[in-house]
Amino acid sequence: MWYALKRLLIGQPLKSNELGEQKLNKTKALAILSSDALSSVAYGPEQILIVLITVSAVAFWYTIPIAVGVLILLLALILSYRQIIFAYPHGGGAYVVSKENLGVNAGLIAGGSLLVDYILTVAVSISAGTDAITSAFPHLHPYNVEIAVILVVFITILNLRGITESASILAYPVYLFILALIILIIVGVYHILMGNVAPDLHASLGTPVAGISLFLLLKAFASGSSALTGVEAISNAIPNFKDPGPNNASKTLMAMGLLLAILFSGIVYLAYYYGIAPKAQETVVSQIASQTFGRNVMYYFIQGTTAMILVLAANTGYSAFPLLAVNLAKDKFIARMFTIRGDRLGYSNGIIFLAVASILLIIAFKGKTEHLIPLYAVGVFIPFTLAQTGMLVKWIREKPKGWVLKLTVNLVGALISFTVMMIFFLTKFGQVWAVLIFLPLIVFIFHRIKKHYEAVGEQLRITTCEPTIPIEGNIMIVPVAGITHVVENSLNYAKSLSPDQIIAVYVAFDRDAEKQFEEKWQTWQPDVRLVTLHSQYRSIIHPLTKFIDTVEHKANEANFRVTVLIPQFIPKKSWHNILHNQSSLLIRAFLLYRRNLVVTTVPYHLKK
Repeated sequence: MWYALKRLLIGQPLKSNELGEQKLNKTKALAILSSDALSSVAYGPEQILIVLITVSAVAFWYTIPIAVGVLILLLALILSYRQIIFAYPHGGGAYVVSKENLGVNAGLIAGGSLLVDYILTVAVSISAGTDAITSAFPHLHPYNVEIAVILVVFITILNLRGITESASILAYPVYLFILALIILIIVGVYHILMGNVAPDLHASLGTPVAGISLFLLLKAFASGSSALTGVEAISNAIPNFKDPGPNNASKTLMAMGLLLAILFSGIVYLAYYYGIAPKAQETVVSQIASQTFGRNVMYYFIQGTTAMILVLAANTGYSAFPLLAVNLAKDKFIARMFTIRGDRLGYSNGIIFLAVASILLIIAFKGKTEHLIPLYAVGVFIPFTLAQTGMLVKWIREKPKGWVLKLTVNLVGALISFTVMMIFFLTKFGQVWAVLIFLPLIVFIFHRIKKHYEAVGEQLRITTCEPTIPIEGNIMIVPVAGITHVVENSLNYAKSLSPDQIIAVYVAFDRDAEKQFEEKWQTWQPDVRLVTLHSQYRSIIHPLTKFIDTVEHKANEANFRVTVLIPQFIPKKSWHNILHNQSSLLIRAFLLYRRNLVVTTVPYHLKK
């Protein structure tokens, strides 16, 4: 049943030699890897307004110069990451750049930040998409968390089906969103030029604003910079591109930057000219669309595509998180399970881990997007800063042809990224302080995992000097609960391996029952030694393990190995297991981690 459901949801397994068919062309890659950055247009301008409204609506004209600053930062990041793509064509982005040029700890900070950031990408995108849905249908507001969790499950299943298949499906909503916003911007600007929008809805540029401060403007700029999250995803996912990967990734990055600049500028300008103020129950894009078209078909088309891309922006996390996890796992900083490809040739373990973590975040924050965005944004600008700084070190050390220009580009990117990062810490410390705790903790965990893998490798290598002690014989201990076919099956197996060294062990709670069992055993298996243990406290584990310890001590002196064969019957239907006490599993779990003891289960399958 489980296998049939799995095949229905994610499809038939793909052969390993079909991996090349799972690569993305530029059109699909733009949709999959740029959806996070493009979708931030739906909430980036709104974050600026949320800060400015604390002074007054007159301060909204500051959105224009703030937007110009965000666009300058976007240009610097696009040019910087374009250089990273060609310098590190195998992907890895900020993690690989920082590790190779700034050291392991810098790389782990960048990698840890991005892992958390991609989890937040899913949580923020899904939460924002849910907000767009409930803006159009207000009666759904009480179910924000439930809707968000369902959407995460949907996107997860889609990604488990494979990157090519998910890209084929998700490309349409992304391009529909781009089309919808371009139409909205064109029609909105047309209404403004035709004089259909009252000019007194907004304050003129340069209007004095009481109470405005540099601190508040920097806070608004940092909030608006959240629109740039996801810019680095393409440099992490170069292996997903069709050959030539770096060239296709570079062109996709440039196209994403251009589209992001157009859409962000247009939404900011319309919000300013229309005098849009942020509302708790309706997004800024929803208000602009409502004023431009009214609540008609076009409005719902814009809201629908906005909701879809906000949801599908999570796919950037699903595309980049598994690849970054693979790089970290190859360096032994996280579990090796992240390097394993699933049935559809995607890194399924990374996808599932990302889904579970993001669902927990959504539930913890109750789907409130504004609570997640600051933590999300600062997590991006830390690796932004480290990546650009790492490239500076690379150019200074290698001095390739044209290195001065490359150095200048990365220097500008590093300075701006660092500035934005510090602004976040200074202006939103109450919301981002957790970064200062979880990042060192993540790096510490990375090092502990690496240390564990190195210790395991050292102990497993046959070149180590640790001597191996020859095994002279084997003593089989078979815990028995009665005279049954299950026990008989285990005894027959034990006899086939070591017929002269078998000890059956029976734990009795009652003296009379103990004596009766010994008599029955003598009749049934007279050639197998039986040891009965009396348990005053009705415990099987304690007397059994105490006996095994005694046997093991004597066996070790003679270079014998002790093997515990645990009889276990397997019901025909899995749900029948809940009707039995599973004592065999408890014994196995208790004995499994004991040194110099072999524990094995001998199954007996029931037929009905």
